[in-house]
Amino acid sequence: MTDIRTSATAGSAAPQTVQGTSLLERLFKLSERQTNVRQEVIAGVTTFLTMAYIIFVNPNIMAAAGMDKGAVFTATCLAAAVGCLIMGLYANYPFALAPGMGLNAFFSFVVVGEMGYSWQVALGAVFISGVIFLLLSIFRVRQWIIDSIPMSLRQALAAGVGLFLAIIALKSAGIVTASPATLVTLGDLRSSDAILAATSFFLIAALAYRRMLGAVMIGILAVTLIALVMGKVEFGGLVSAPPSMAATFMQLDIAGAFEVGMISVIFAFLFVDLFDTAGTLLSTADRAKLLDENKQLPGMGKALMADSSASAVGSLLGSSTTTTYVESTAGVAAGGRTGLTAVVCAGLFLLALFFSPLVGMVPAYATAGALMYVAVLMTSGLSSIDWDDITEAAPAVIAAVMMPLSFSIANGIALGFIAYAVIKTLSGRSKDVSISVYALAALFIAKFMFF
Repeated sequence: MTDIRTSATAGSAAPQTVQGTSLLERLFKLSERQTNVRQEVIAGVTTFLTMAYIIFVNPNIMAAAGMDKGAVFTATCLAAAVGCLIMGLYANYPFALAPGMGLNAFFSFVVVGEMGYSWQVALGAVFISGVIFLLLSIFRVRQWIIDSIPMSLRQALAAGVGLFLAIIALKSAGIVTASPATLVTLGDLRSSDAILAATSFFLIAALAYRRMLGAVMIGILAVTLIALVMGKVEFGGLVSAPPSMAATFMQLDIAGAFEVGMISVIFAFLFVDLFDTAGTLLSTADRAKLLDENKQLPGMGKALMADSSASAVGSLLGSSTTTTYVESTAGVAAGGRTGLTAVVCAGLFLLALFFSPLVGMVPAYATAGALMYVAVLMTSGLSSIDWDDITEAAPAVIAAVMMPLSFSIANGIALGFIAYAVIKTLSGRSKDVSISVYALAALFIAKFMFF
């Protein structure tokens, strides 16, 4: 039996370290990163509790595209588990993955709902974007792309996705409705759906301020319980065997996703995942003190390959883009330093497979509060934009505002790139514009004119 010894200096806040040649030590280099099994397990549980809301939210959103809710629930848990396992075992970082917020709404409400494509074709686009992301990571092109895109547009992209989520949340709760006179108007705030959605958001925001672990999940479950007492939902049990995934497994249509009209959709899936993942990885790694002296993440390529491969696998299972979650920061704050944190999170997602009846009871208005909360977090990036430079601020606002107003992440990205290239050029600052931005702007102009 392997001898495992732990030691800690008396009175020191430093974590215990694991010595010897145990399997976990060899896999995750626990002592090298000054952590131990107990600390990593606590971090994994913490991360899971902060992001477990996705198992309630994603099935509701994807069901709007006509997908089987039970199958999507199973696909969500499995995609998250696979992503976490790849990140933990291959990249050895404490970052957890799951189907991303924003892109799942874009998938259902825009690609399928507005553009009229089948969810099978949309899954094909997710697969293609994941493969492209993987190739960019393998051939190390990703850093060139990230560096060539202006920071203002990257910040606006995240904020726009947040605003897009906000309008979807308000619409699903009936708080905002369509109006022939003003396009949108205030809905019936006396309706029980609107009141419960607002209750969910207020509760989540208050619990988050109090740093309550699992605030989003608590808010969703609390409103579901209220709806149950009111007779608005029926109790269907708590535990059962996982729902069959046959309705979504390997149902993607890759050939259909190669249609010309899907180019901007694939770009949207790719760009949001690329920039969101890069930003999340660097910010979370900085919190965990895993960055080197140049503020770079050693093994960043492995982490990005884990993210991109998880997206491709998730599309095969029947879920939208799988991405690294910023909620990983909670696990890092709890002491997570290695891939063991992500592996623990993967195990908990697999355990969640047996709670499908509970997920099936959660109504859309209960998850609307979670969408609004995530929207608030995502729009905070606007504060980093240089508002004194109109050539930076104007394109950023166009990109962010046009996502909800055109009800399309892809349109917001396209118009933001076009505005950036044109405004910079007309202002005599064409040197600020990279070749890649000009190329993308030209491509998007051609799309609007001819397709």
